[in-house]
Amino acid sequence: MWLAQLSEASGTSPASVKFYLRTGLLQPGETINPTRSRYGDAHLHRLRLIRELRSQVGLGLDDIRRIIDAAEGAEDSLPRRLALLATVQSVVLGLHDDQTEAPGDGDALISAMGWPDESSQARTAVDRQLLLMREVGVGVEPEILRAYASAADTIAQAQLGITEARERIEDFILTAALGMHLHNQLILKIIALAQASRSIARYGSPSSPRPEVPVDEKGAAGSVRRS
Repeated sequence: MWLAQLSEASGTSPASVKFYLRTGLLQPGETINPTRSRYGDAHLHRLRLIRELRSQVGLGLDDIRRIIDAAEGAEDSLPRRLALLATVQSVVLGLHDDQTEAPGDGDALISAMGWPDESSQARTAVDRQLLLMREVGVGVEPEILRAYASAADTIAQAQLGITEARERIEDFILTAALGMHLHNQLILKIIALAQASRSIARYGSPSSPRPEVPVDEKGAAGSVRRS
């Protein structure tokens, strides 16, 4: 397809397509003559990836470029795919914004969960969060932390399974990014629902009728009627 057809099929303006080509976000097409190139499905998938990362995840072009650069060679290399996932996580969750080292407050959790004892931005982020919570007096008891980690481990395995099922690298990236962004928001809302439901079960529903309170002859609630 020609550039105009690529623009129409992808829902991307010709000017944006040309910009992505010029800046390397979109791979060059097949050169037919000095002024015309032909494009294919790979270009459609790349444009869809860029569009969804911008509209659904809210990423800027610099962050999208980081992800696309990390995808180089990830089709056929497990180490590169692992590095790509780390980059997507770093960009989508903003982990790369905090480079300050923190005490290893998560070491015991790593050991208890049997997770690989490897340094990562995610691990540093957890260490810093635990340190912050302890400093403001809301430290987490080890058994509560393990309960959180166990639930998170189950969720992470489910999300990774969905991501790994995507063969095309653009679909792999998009599924991972949406999982980290939209699914994590869903999880937070489910937690909020669980908290609300537990509170209702414990304290009663706000819509439930309240017990009648005795009222004396003068209308004072809670007083004892005199004989």
